[in-house]
Amino acid sequence: MTDLSAIVADIAAEMADAPDRGTPADYIPPLAAVDPKRFGMAVIEADGTCHLAGDTEESFSIQSVSKVFALTLALGAVGDQLWKRVGREPSGSAFNSIVQLESEHGIPRNPFINAGAIVVADILLGRYEPREALGELLRFVRAAAGEDGIFIDEAVAQAEQDTGFRNLALASYMRAFGNLHHDPHVTLGVYFHQCALAMSCRQLALAGRYLAAGGVNPTTGRNVVSAQRARRINALMLTCGHYDGSGEFAFRVGLPGKSGVGGGILAIAPGIASIAVWSPGLNERGNSQLGTLALERLVQRTGWSVFEPR
Repeated sequence: MTDLSAIVADIAAEMADAPDRGTPADYIPPLAAVDPKRFGMAVIEADGTCHLAGDTEESFSIQSVSKVFALTLALGAVGDQLWKRVGREPSGSAFNSIVQLESEHGIPRNPFINAGAIVVADILLGRYEPREALGELLRFVRAAAGEDGIFIDEAVAQAEQDTGFRNLALASYMRAFGNLHHDPHVTLGVYFHQCALAMSCRQLALAGRYLAAGGVNPTTGRNVVSAQRARRINALMLTCGHYDGSGEFAFRVGLPGKSGVGGGILAIAPGIASIAVWSPGLNERGNSQLGTLALERLVQRTGWSVFEPR
């Protein structure tokens, strides 16, 4: 029988000794200030059993991992109409690239690159004022995790606003094509605050459980999304969740996963576990260096890859 707690503890010990830890994101000052020695790993099984190691209770900015939760809410709001405004294909480009928008008439490749997530934020504004849209997102994530300690880090949101010129270019470009329905500054205000969601590894793994459980919140037994929608979100995480490193992540890890430049990764082993790792140092693609390595080693030792025979 697999001793998951021992595996998680061993991986955390290996990560503590890793010499190449990547480089924290330096273009958002609060992220650049995070200690690169931090590492946390949380594995929560289908029955709720938690396996924790490292800095699993320290809150960090989940950044683009939040796009998974925003997409879930937007699909609940407009259903498959969303795909008229956002594609479902890997981009093959950097997360903040503007290049494809020109030839593809302002339609972002997928909801996990910045342009696609900005459109998702714009869709959420179709139902609410900005403050209400953010309140709805915060309530959703807190309910999914069963934790009230999740919050929006205002200092990070402000830093993103102060440095987000490329995102403003993306939003303005899509507005010119008619694919943004609100003032770009208003939509970006929601997007920046969404990316500033802060929680711990344990809370992130808890929040992602509905994607491992066929759309059901295991604590309440209530459907968060349909089983089909959960499967499709997982498919997008597998193919698009790591930007232009998505193929490499699928090759090495073989799980649906979504990364963020805060160093977090949410990974899903469907029907088995929800997993969160955090290490602030990033690789050249903007994904957590040690987080990716830790997930690769977890899958090697458990056989959880979706490509493993069952």
